[in-house]
Amino acid sequence: MNTLTIAWIVVPFLSGFIGYLLSRWAKYLSLITSVISLAYSLLLFSQSSPITLNLLDNYGVKLVADQLSAYFILTNALVTMAVILYNWESSKTAFFYAQAIILHGSINSVFVCEDFLSVYVALEVISIAAFLVIAYPRSDRSLWVALRYLFISNVAMLFYLIGAVLVYKANNSFAFAGLKGAPPEALALIFMGLLVKGGIFVSGLWLPMTHSESETSVSALMSGVVVKAGIFPLLRCALILEDLDGLIRLLGVLTAIFGVPYMIFEKDSKRMLAFSTIVQLGFILAAPPVSGFYTLTHGLVKSSLFLLVGVLPSRNFKELQQQSLPNSLWIAIVIASFSISGFPLLSGFGAKALTMKNLVPWQEVAINLAAVGTAIATAKFIFLPHAKVTTGRKLTLSGWLGIILLLTALFVANAVYFDAYNLGNISKALGIIAIGWGLYLGIFKKLSLQLSTAWEQFDNLVGMMAVMLMLLFLSILAQLAPSFLAFS
Repeated sequence: MNTLTIAWIVVPFLSGFIGYLLSRWAKYLSLITSVISLAYSLLLFSQSSPITLNLLDNYGVKLVADQLSAYFILTNALVTMAVILYNWESSKTAFFYAQAIILHGSINSVFVCEDFLSVYVALEVISIAAFLVIAYPRSDRSLWVALRYLFISNVAMLFYLIGAVLVYKANNSFAFAGLKGAPPEALALIFMGLLVKGGIFVSGLWLPMTHSESETSVSALMSGVVVKAGIFPLLRCALILEDLDGLIRLLGVLTAIFGVPYMIFEKDSKRMLAFSTIVQLGFILAAPPVSGFYTLTHGLVKSSLFLLVGVLPSRNFKELQQQSLPNSLWIAIVIASFSISGFPLLSGFGAKALTMKNLVPWQEVAINLAAVGTAIATAKFIFLPHAKVTTGRKLTLSGWLGIILLLTALFVANAVYFDAYNLGNISKALGIIAIGWGLYLGIFKKLSLQLSTAWEQFDNLVGMMAVMLMLLFLSILAQLAPSFLAFS
């Protein structure tokens, strides 16, 4: 199994390089590689114990593939496969497919890392590959958005690298477990880097513009899987070190609440989905022990919605309310919107129920409010007019195959947590959705409020990173204060 794991890590990079040389086969190699990842994730689910590979024992560099990894890898496989199918009949060149599959492979690498050095290398490769796919159209706008993303990402990883060195200095090891004996500034610097990469709280203000201004399929990749690479090490640390669980949960709650007002009042559909991603990342961090299932559901929903929004006649909700969508397109959007709202029969219901079950008491009010906010935001899609329309932009057959793959997975994934289907959970889910829809139709649909986007401006992004670093350092010191007092 160890040899198989190493081969699985290498295959995407090999496929990407071969795709450059044999451009005719690039998209076929990309599709095959995503299928291999799908098979490997399913194999991981069947393993009774984690797969561990010690690469450099003296430095604590090792790979671990377990159930949590399996959920993240499965999400990456399905989203990548759907994006490739979506673009199958497009004019995309071999360069796009090669970069997409290299991005896929580097994201997979993060999901099996359990040391700060390996994570650093993988995240840097992700930054370069993501930069190239964002810049693929070569327009002035896409180049600016890509450079903006790359600069912020590299600054964040500089913070991260300094923190990783401090962990090694304290323990002679890069292993995640070394955080326990590391100085507080090491923890603050590492978390700063990961929060930025994951688009968490005020550190993730690069995310709305990057996700909304990128090409449709790139937005699906960024929201569906790329940001998950930033939060995976946070979840792994929370599960390894119990002392960090409370901090991770707090960051999750703050992130979920932070994105709600922007998500509700946003009039641009792609920007609304980008802010919704921030909110849903908060849900994932709010309950680390069951984060894998929520990650899978969010990846499926958000990538399908970005792909579907890409063929809408307009991005502006006000304009969309004045014209009818094709029934087939509207139904697909509604299915995905129902899932992220927590409607029964779709995996979003089970994922939300499982997450709520694993919250600690102080989280419940905030996360329930975020769930109501999600229902309000998705109502913008659900209550759009629709009819049997034969004109306008249409999805290709392969594009529909990609969407159907994602939506079908939302039904199949119900099997993960069938125990969610009881009267209490169903009543609560329907109640939250009903409240959200009522608030949307009665209040928010009529409001025309535009929240400030000043925080997203390029010259403010690094400043917000510095603010977050200070907050992290203070919160870590506050956590350590009782132990210092006891020692003295």
